[in-house]
Amino acid sequence: MEKFSKSIQIRWADIDANRHLRHSVYFDYGATVRIMFLSEKGLTTDKLEAFKIGPILFREEAIFKREVRLEDNISVEAEIVKMTEDCSRWSLRHNFIKDGRTLSAILNIDGAWIDLEKRKLAVPNEFIQKIFESFPKSSDFEWIKREKK
Repeated sequence: MEKFSKSIQIRWADIDANRHLRHSVYFDYGATVRIMFLSEKGLTTDKLEAFKIGPILFREEAIFKREVRLEDNISVEAEIVKMTEDCSRWSLRHNFIKDGRTLSAILNIDGAWIDLEKRKLAVPNEFIQKIFESFPKSSDFEWIKREKK
């Protein structure tokens, strides 16, 4: 699959006192883009509610490379870097591209699924697995081998 990429409209409220994108906005934009991917594939918030499951994050890491200012045009590409075969654990990378050519930031996340009733980690159903398997894979994609206890 081709890269999943969305253009982002930078708002005045997203800019800090140094006149560039606030650090926390990168995390917000990353969340927006990955939820857009799931929603466009049919995994809407209504479906997540019906399945009583939701994505959770264990780790978020941002690597800042170039400043992004209010007037810049940015897009965010999302790709999966690691995943278990049952799609229960995964790592995603978000590349922030400024003006179509400059990598300005990288956001890495590690996540899983949680059963919203049991409040425990869960294996997603087949509907979610098919959608997650369709996520664009990075060039360094690898399968996560889970150890049996």
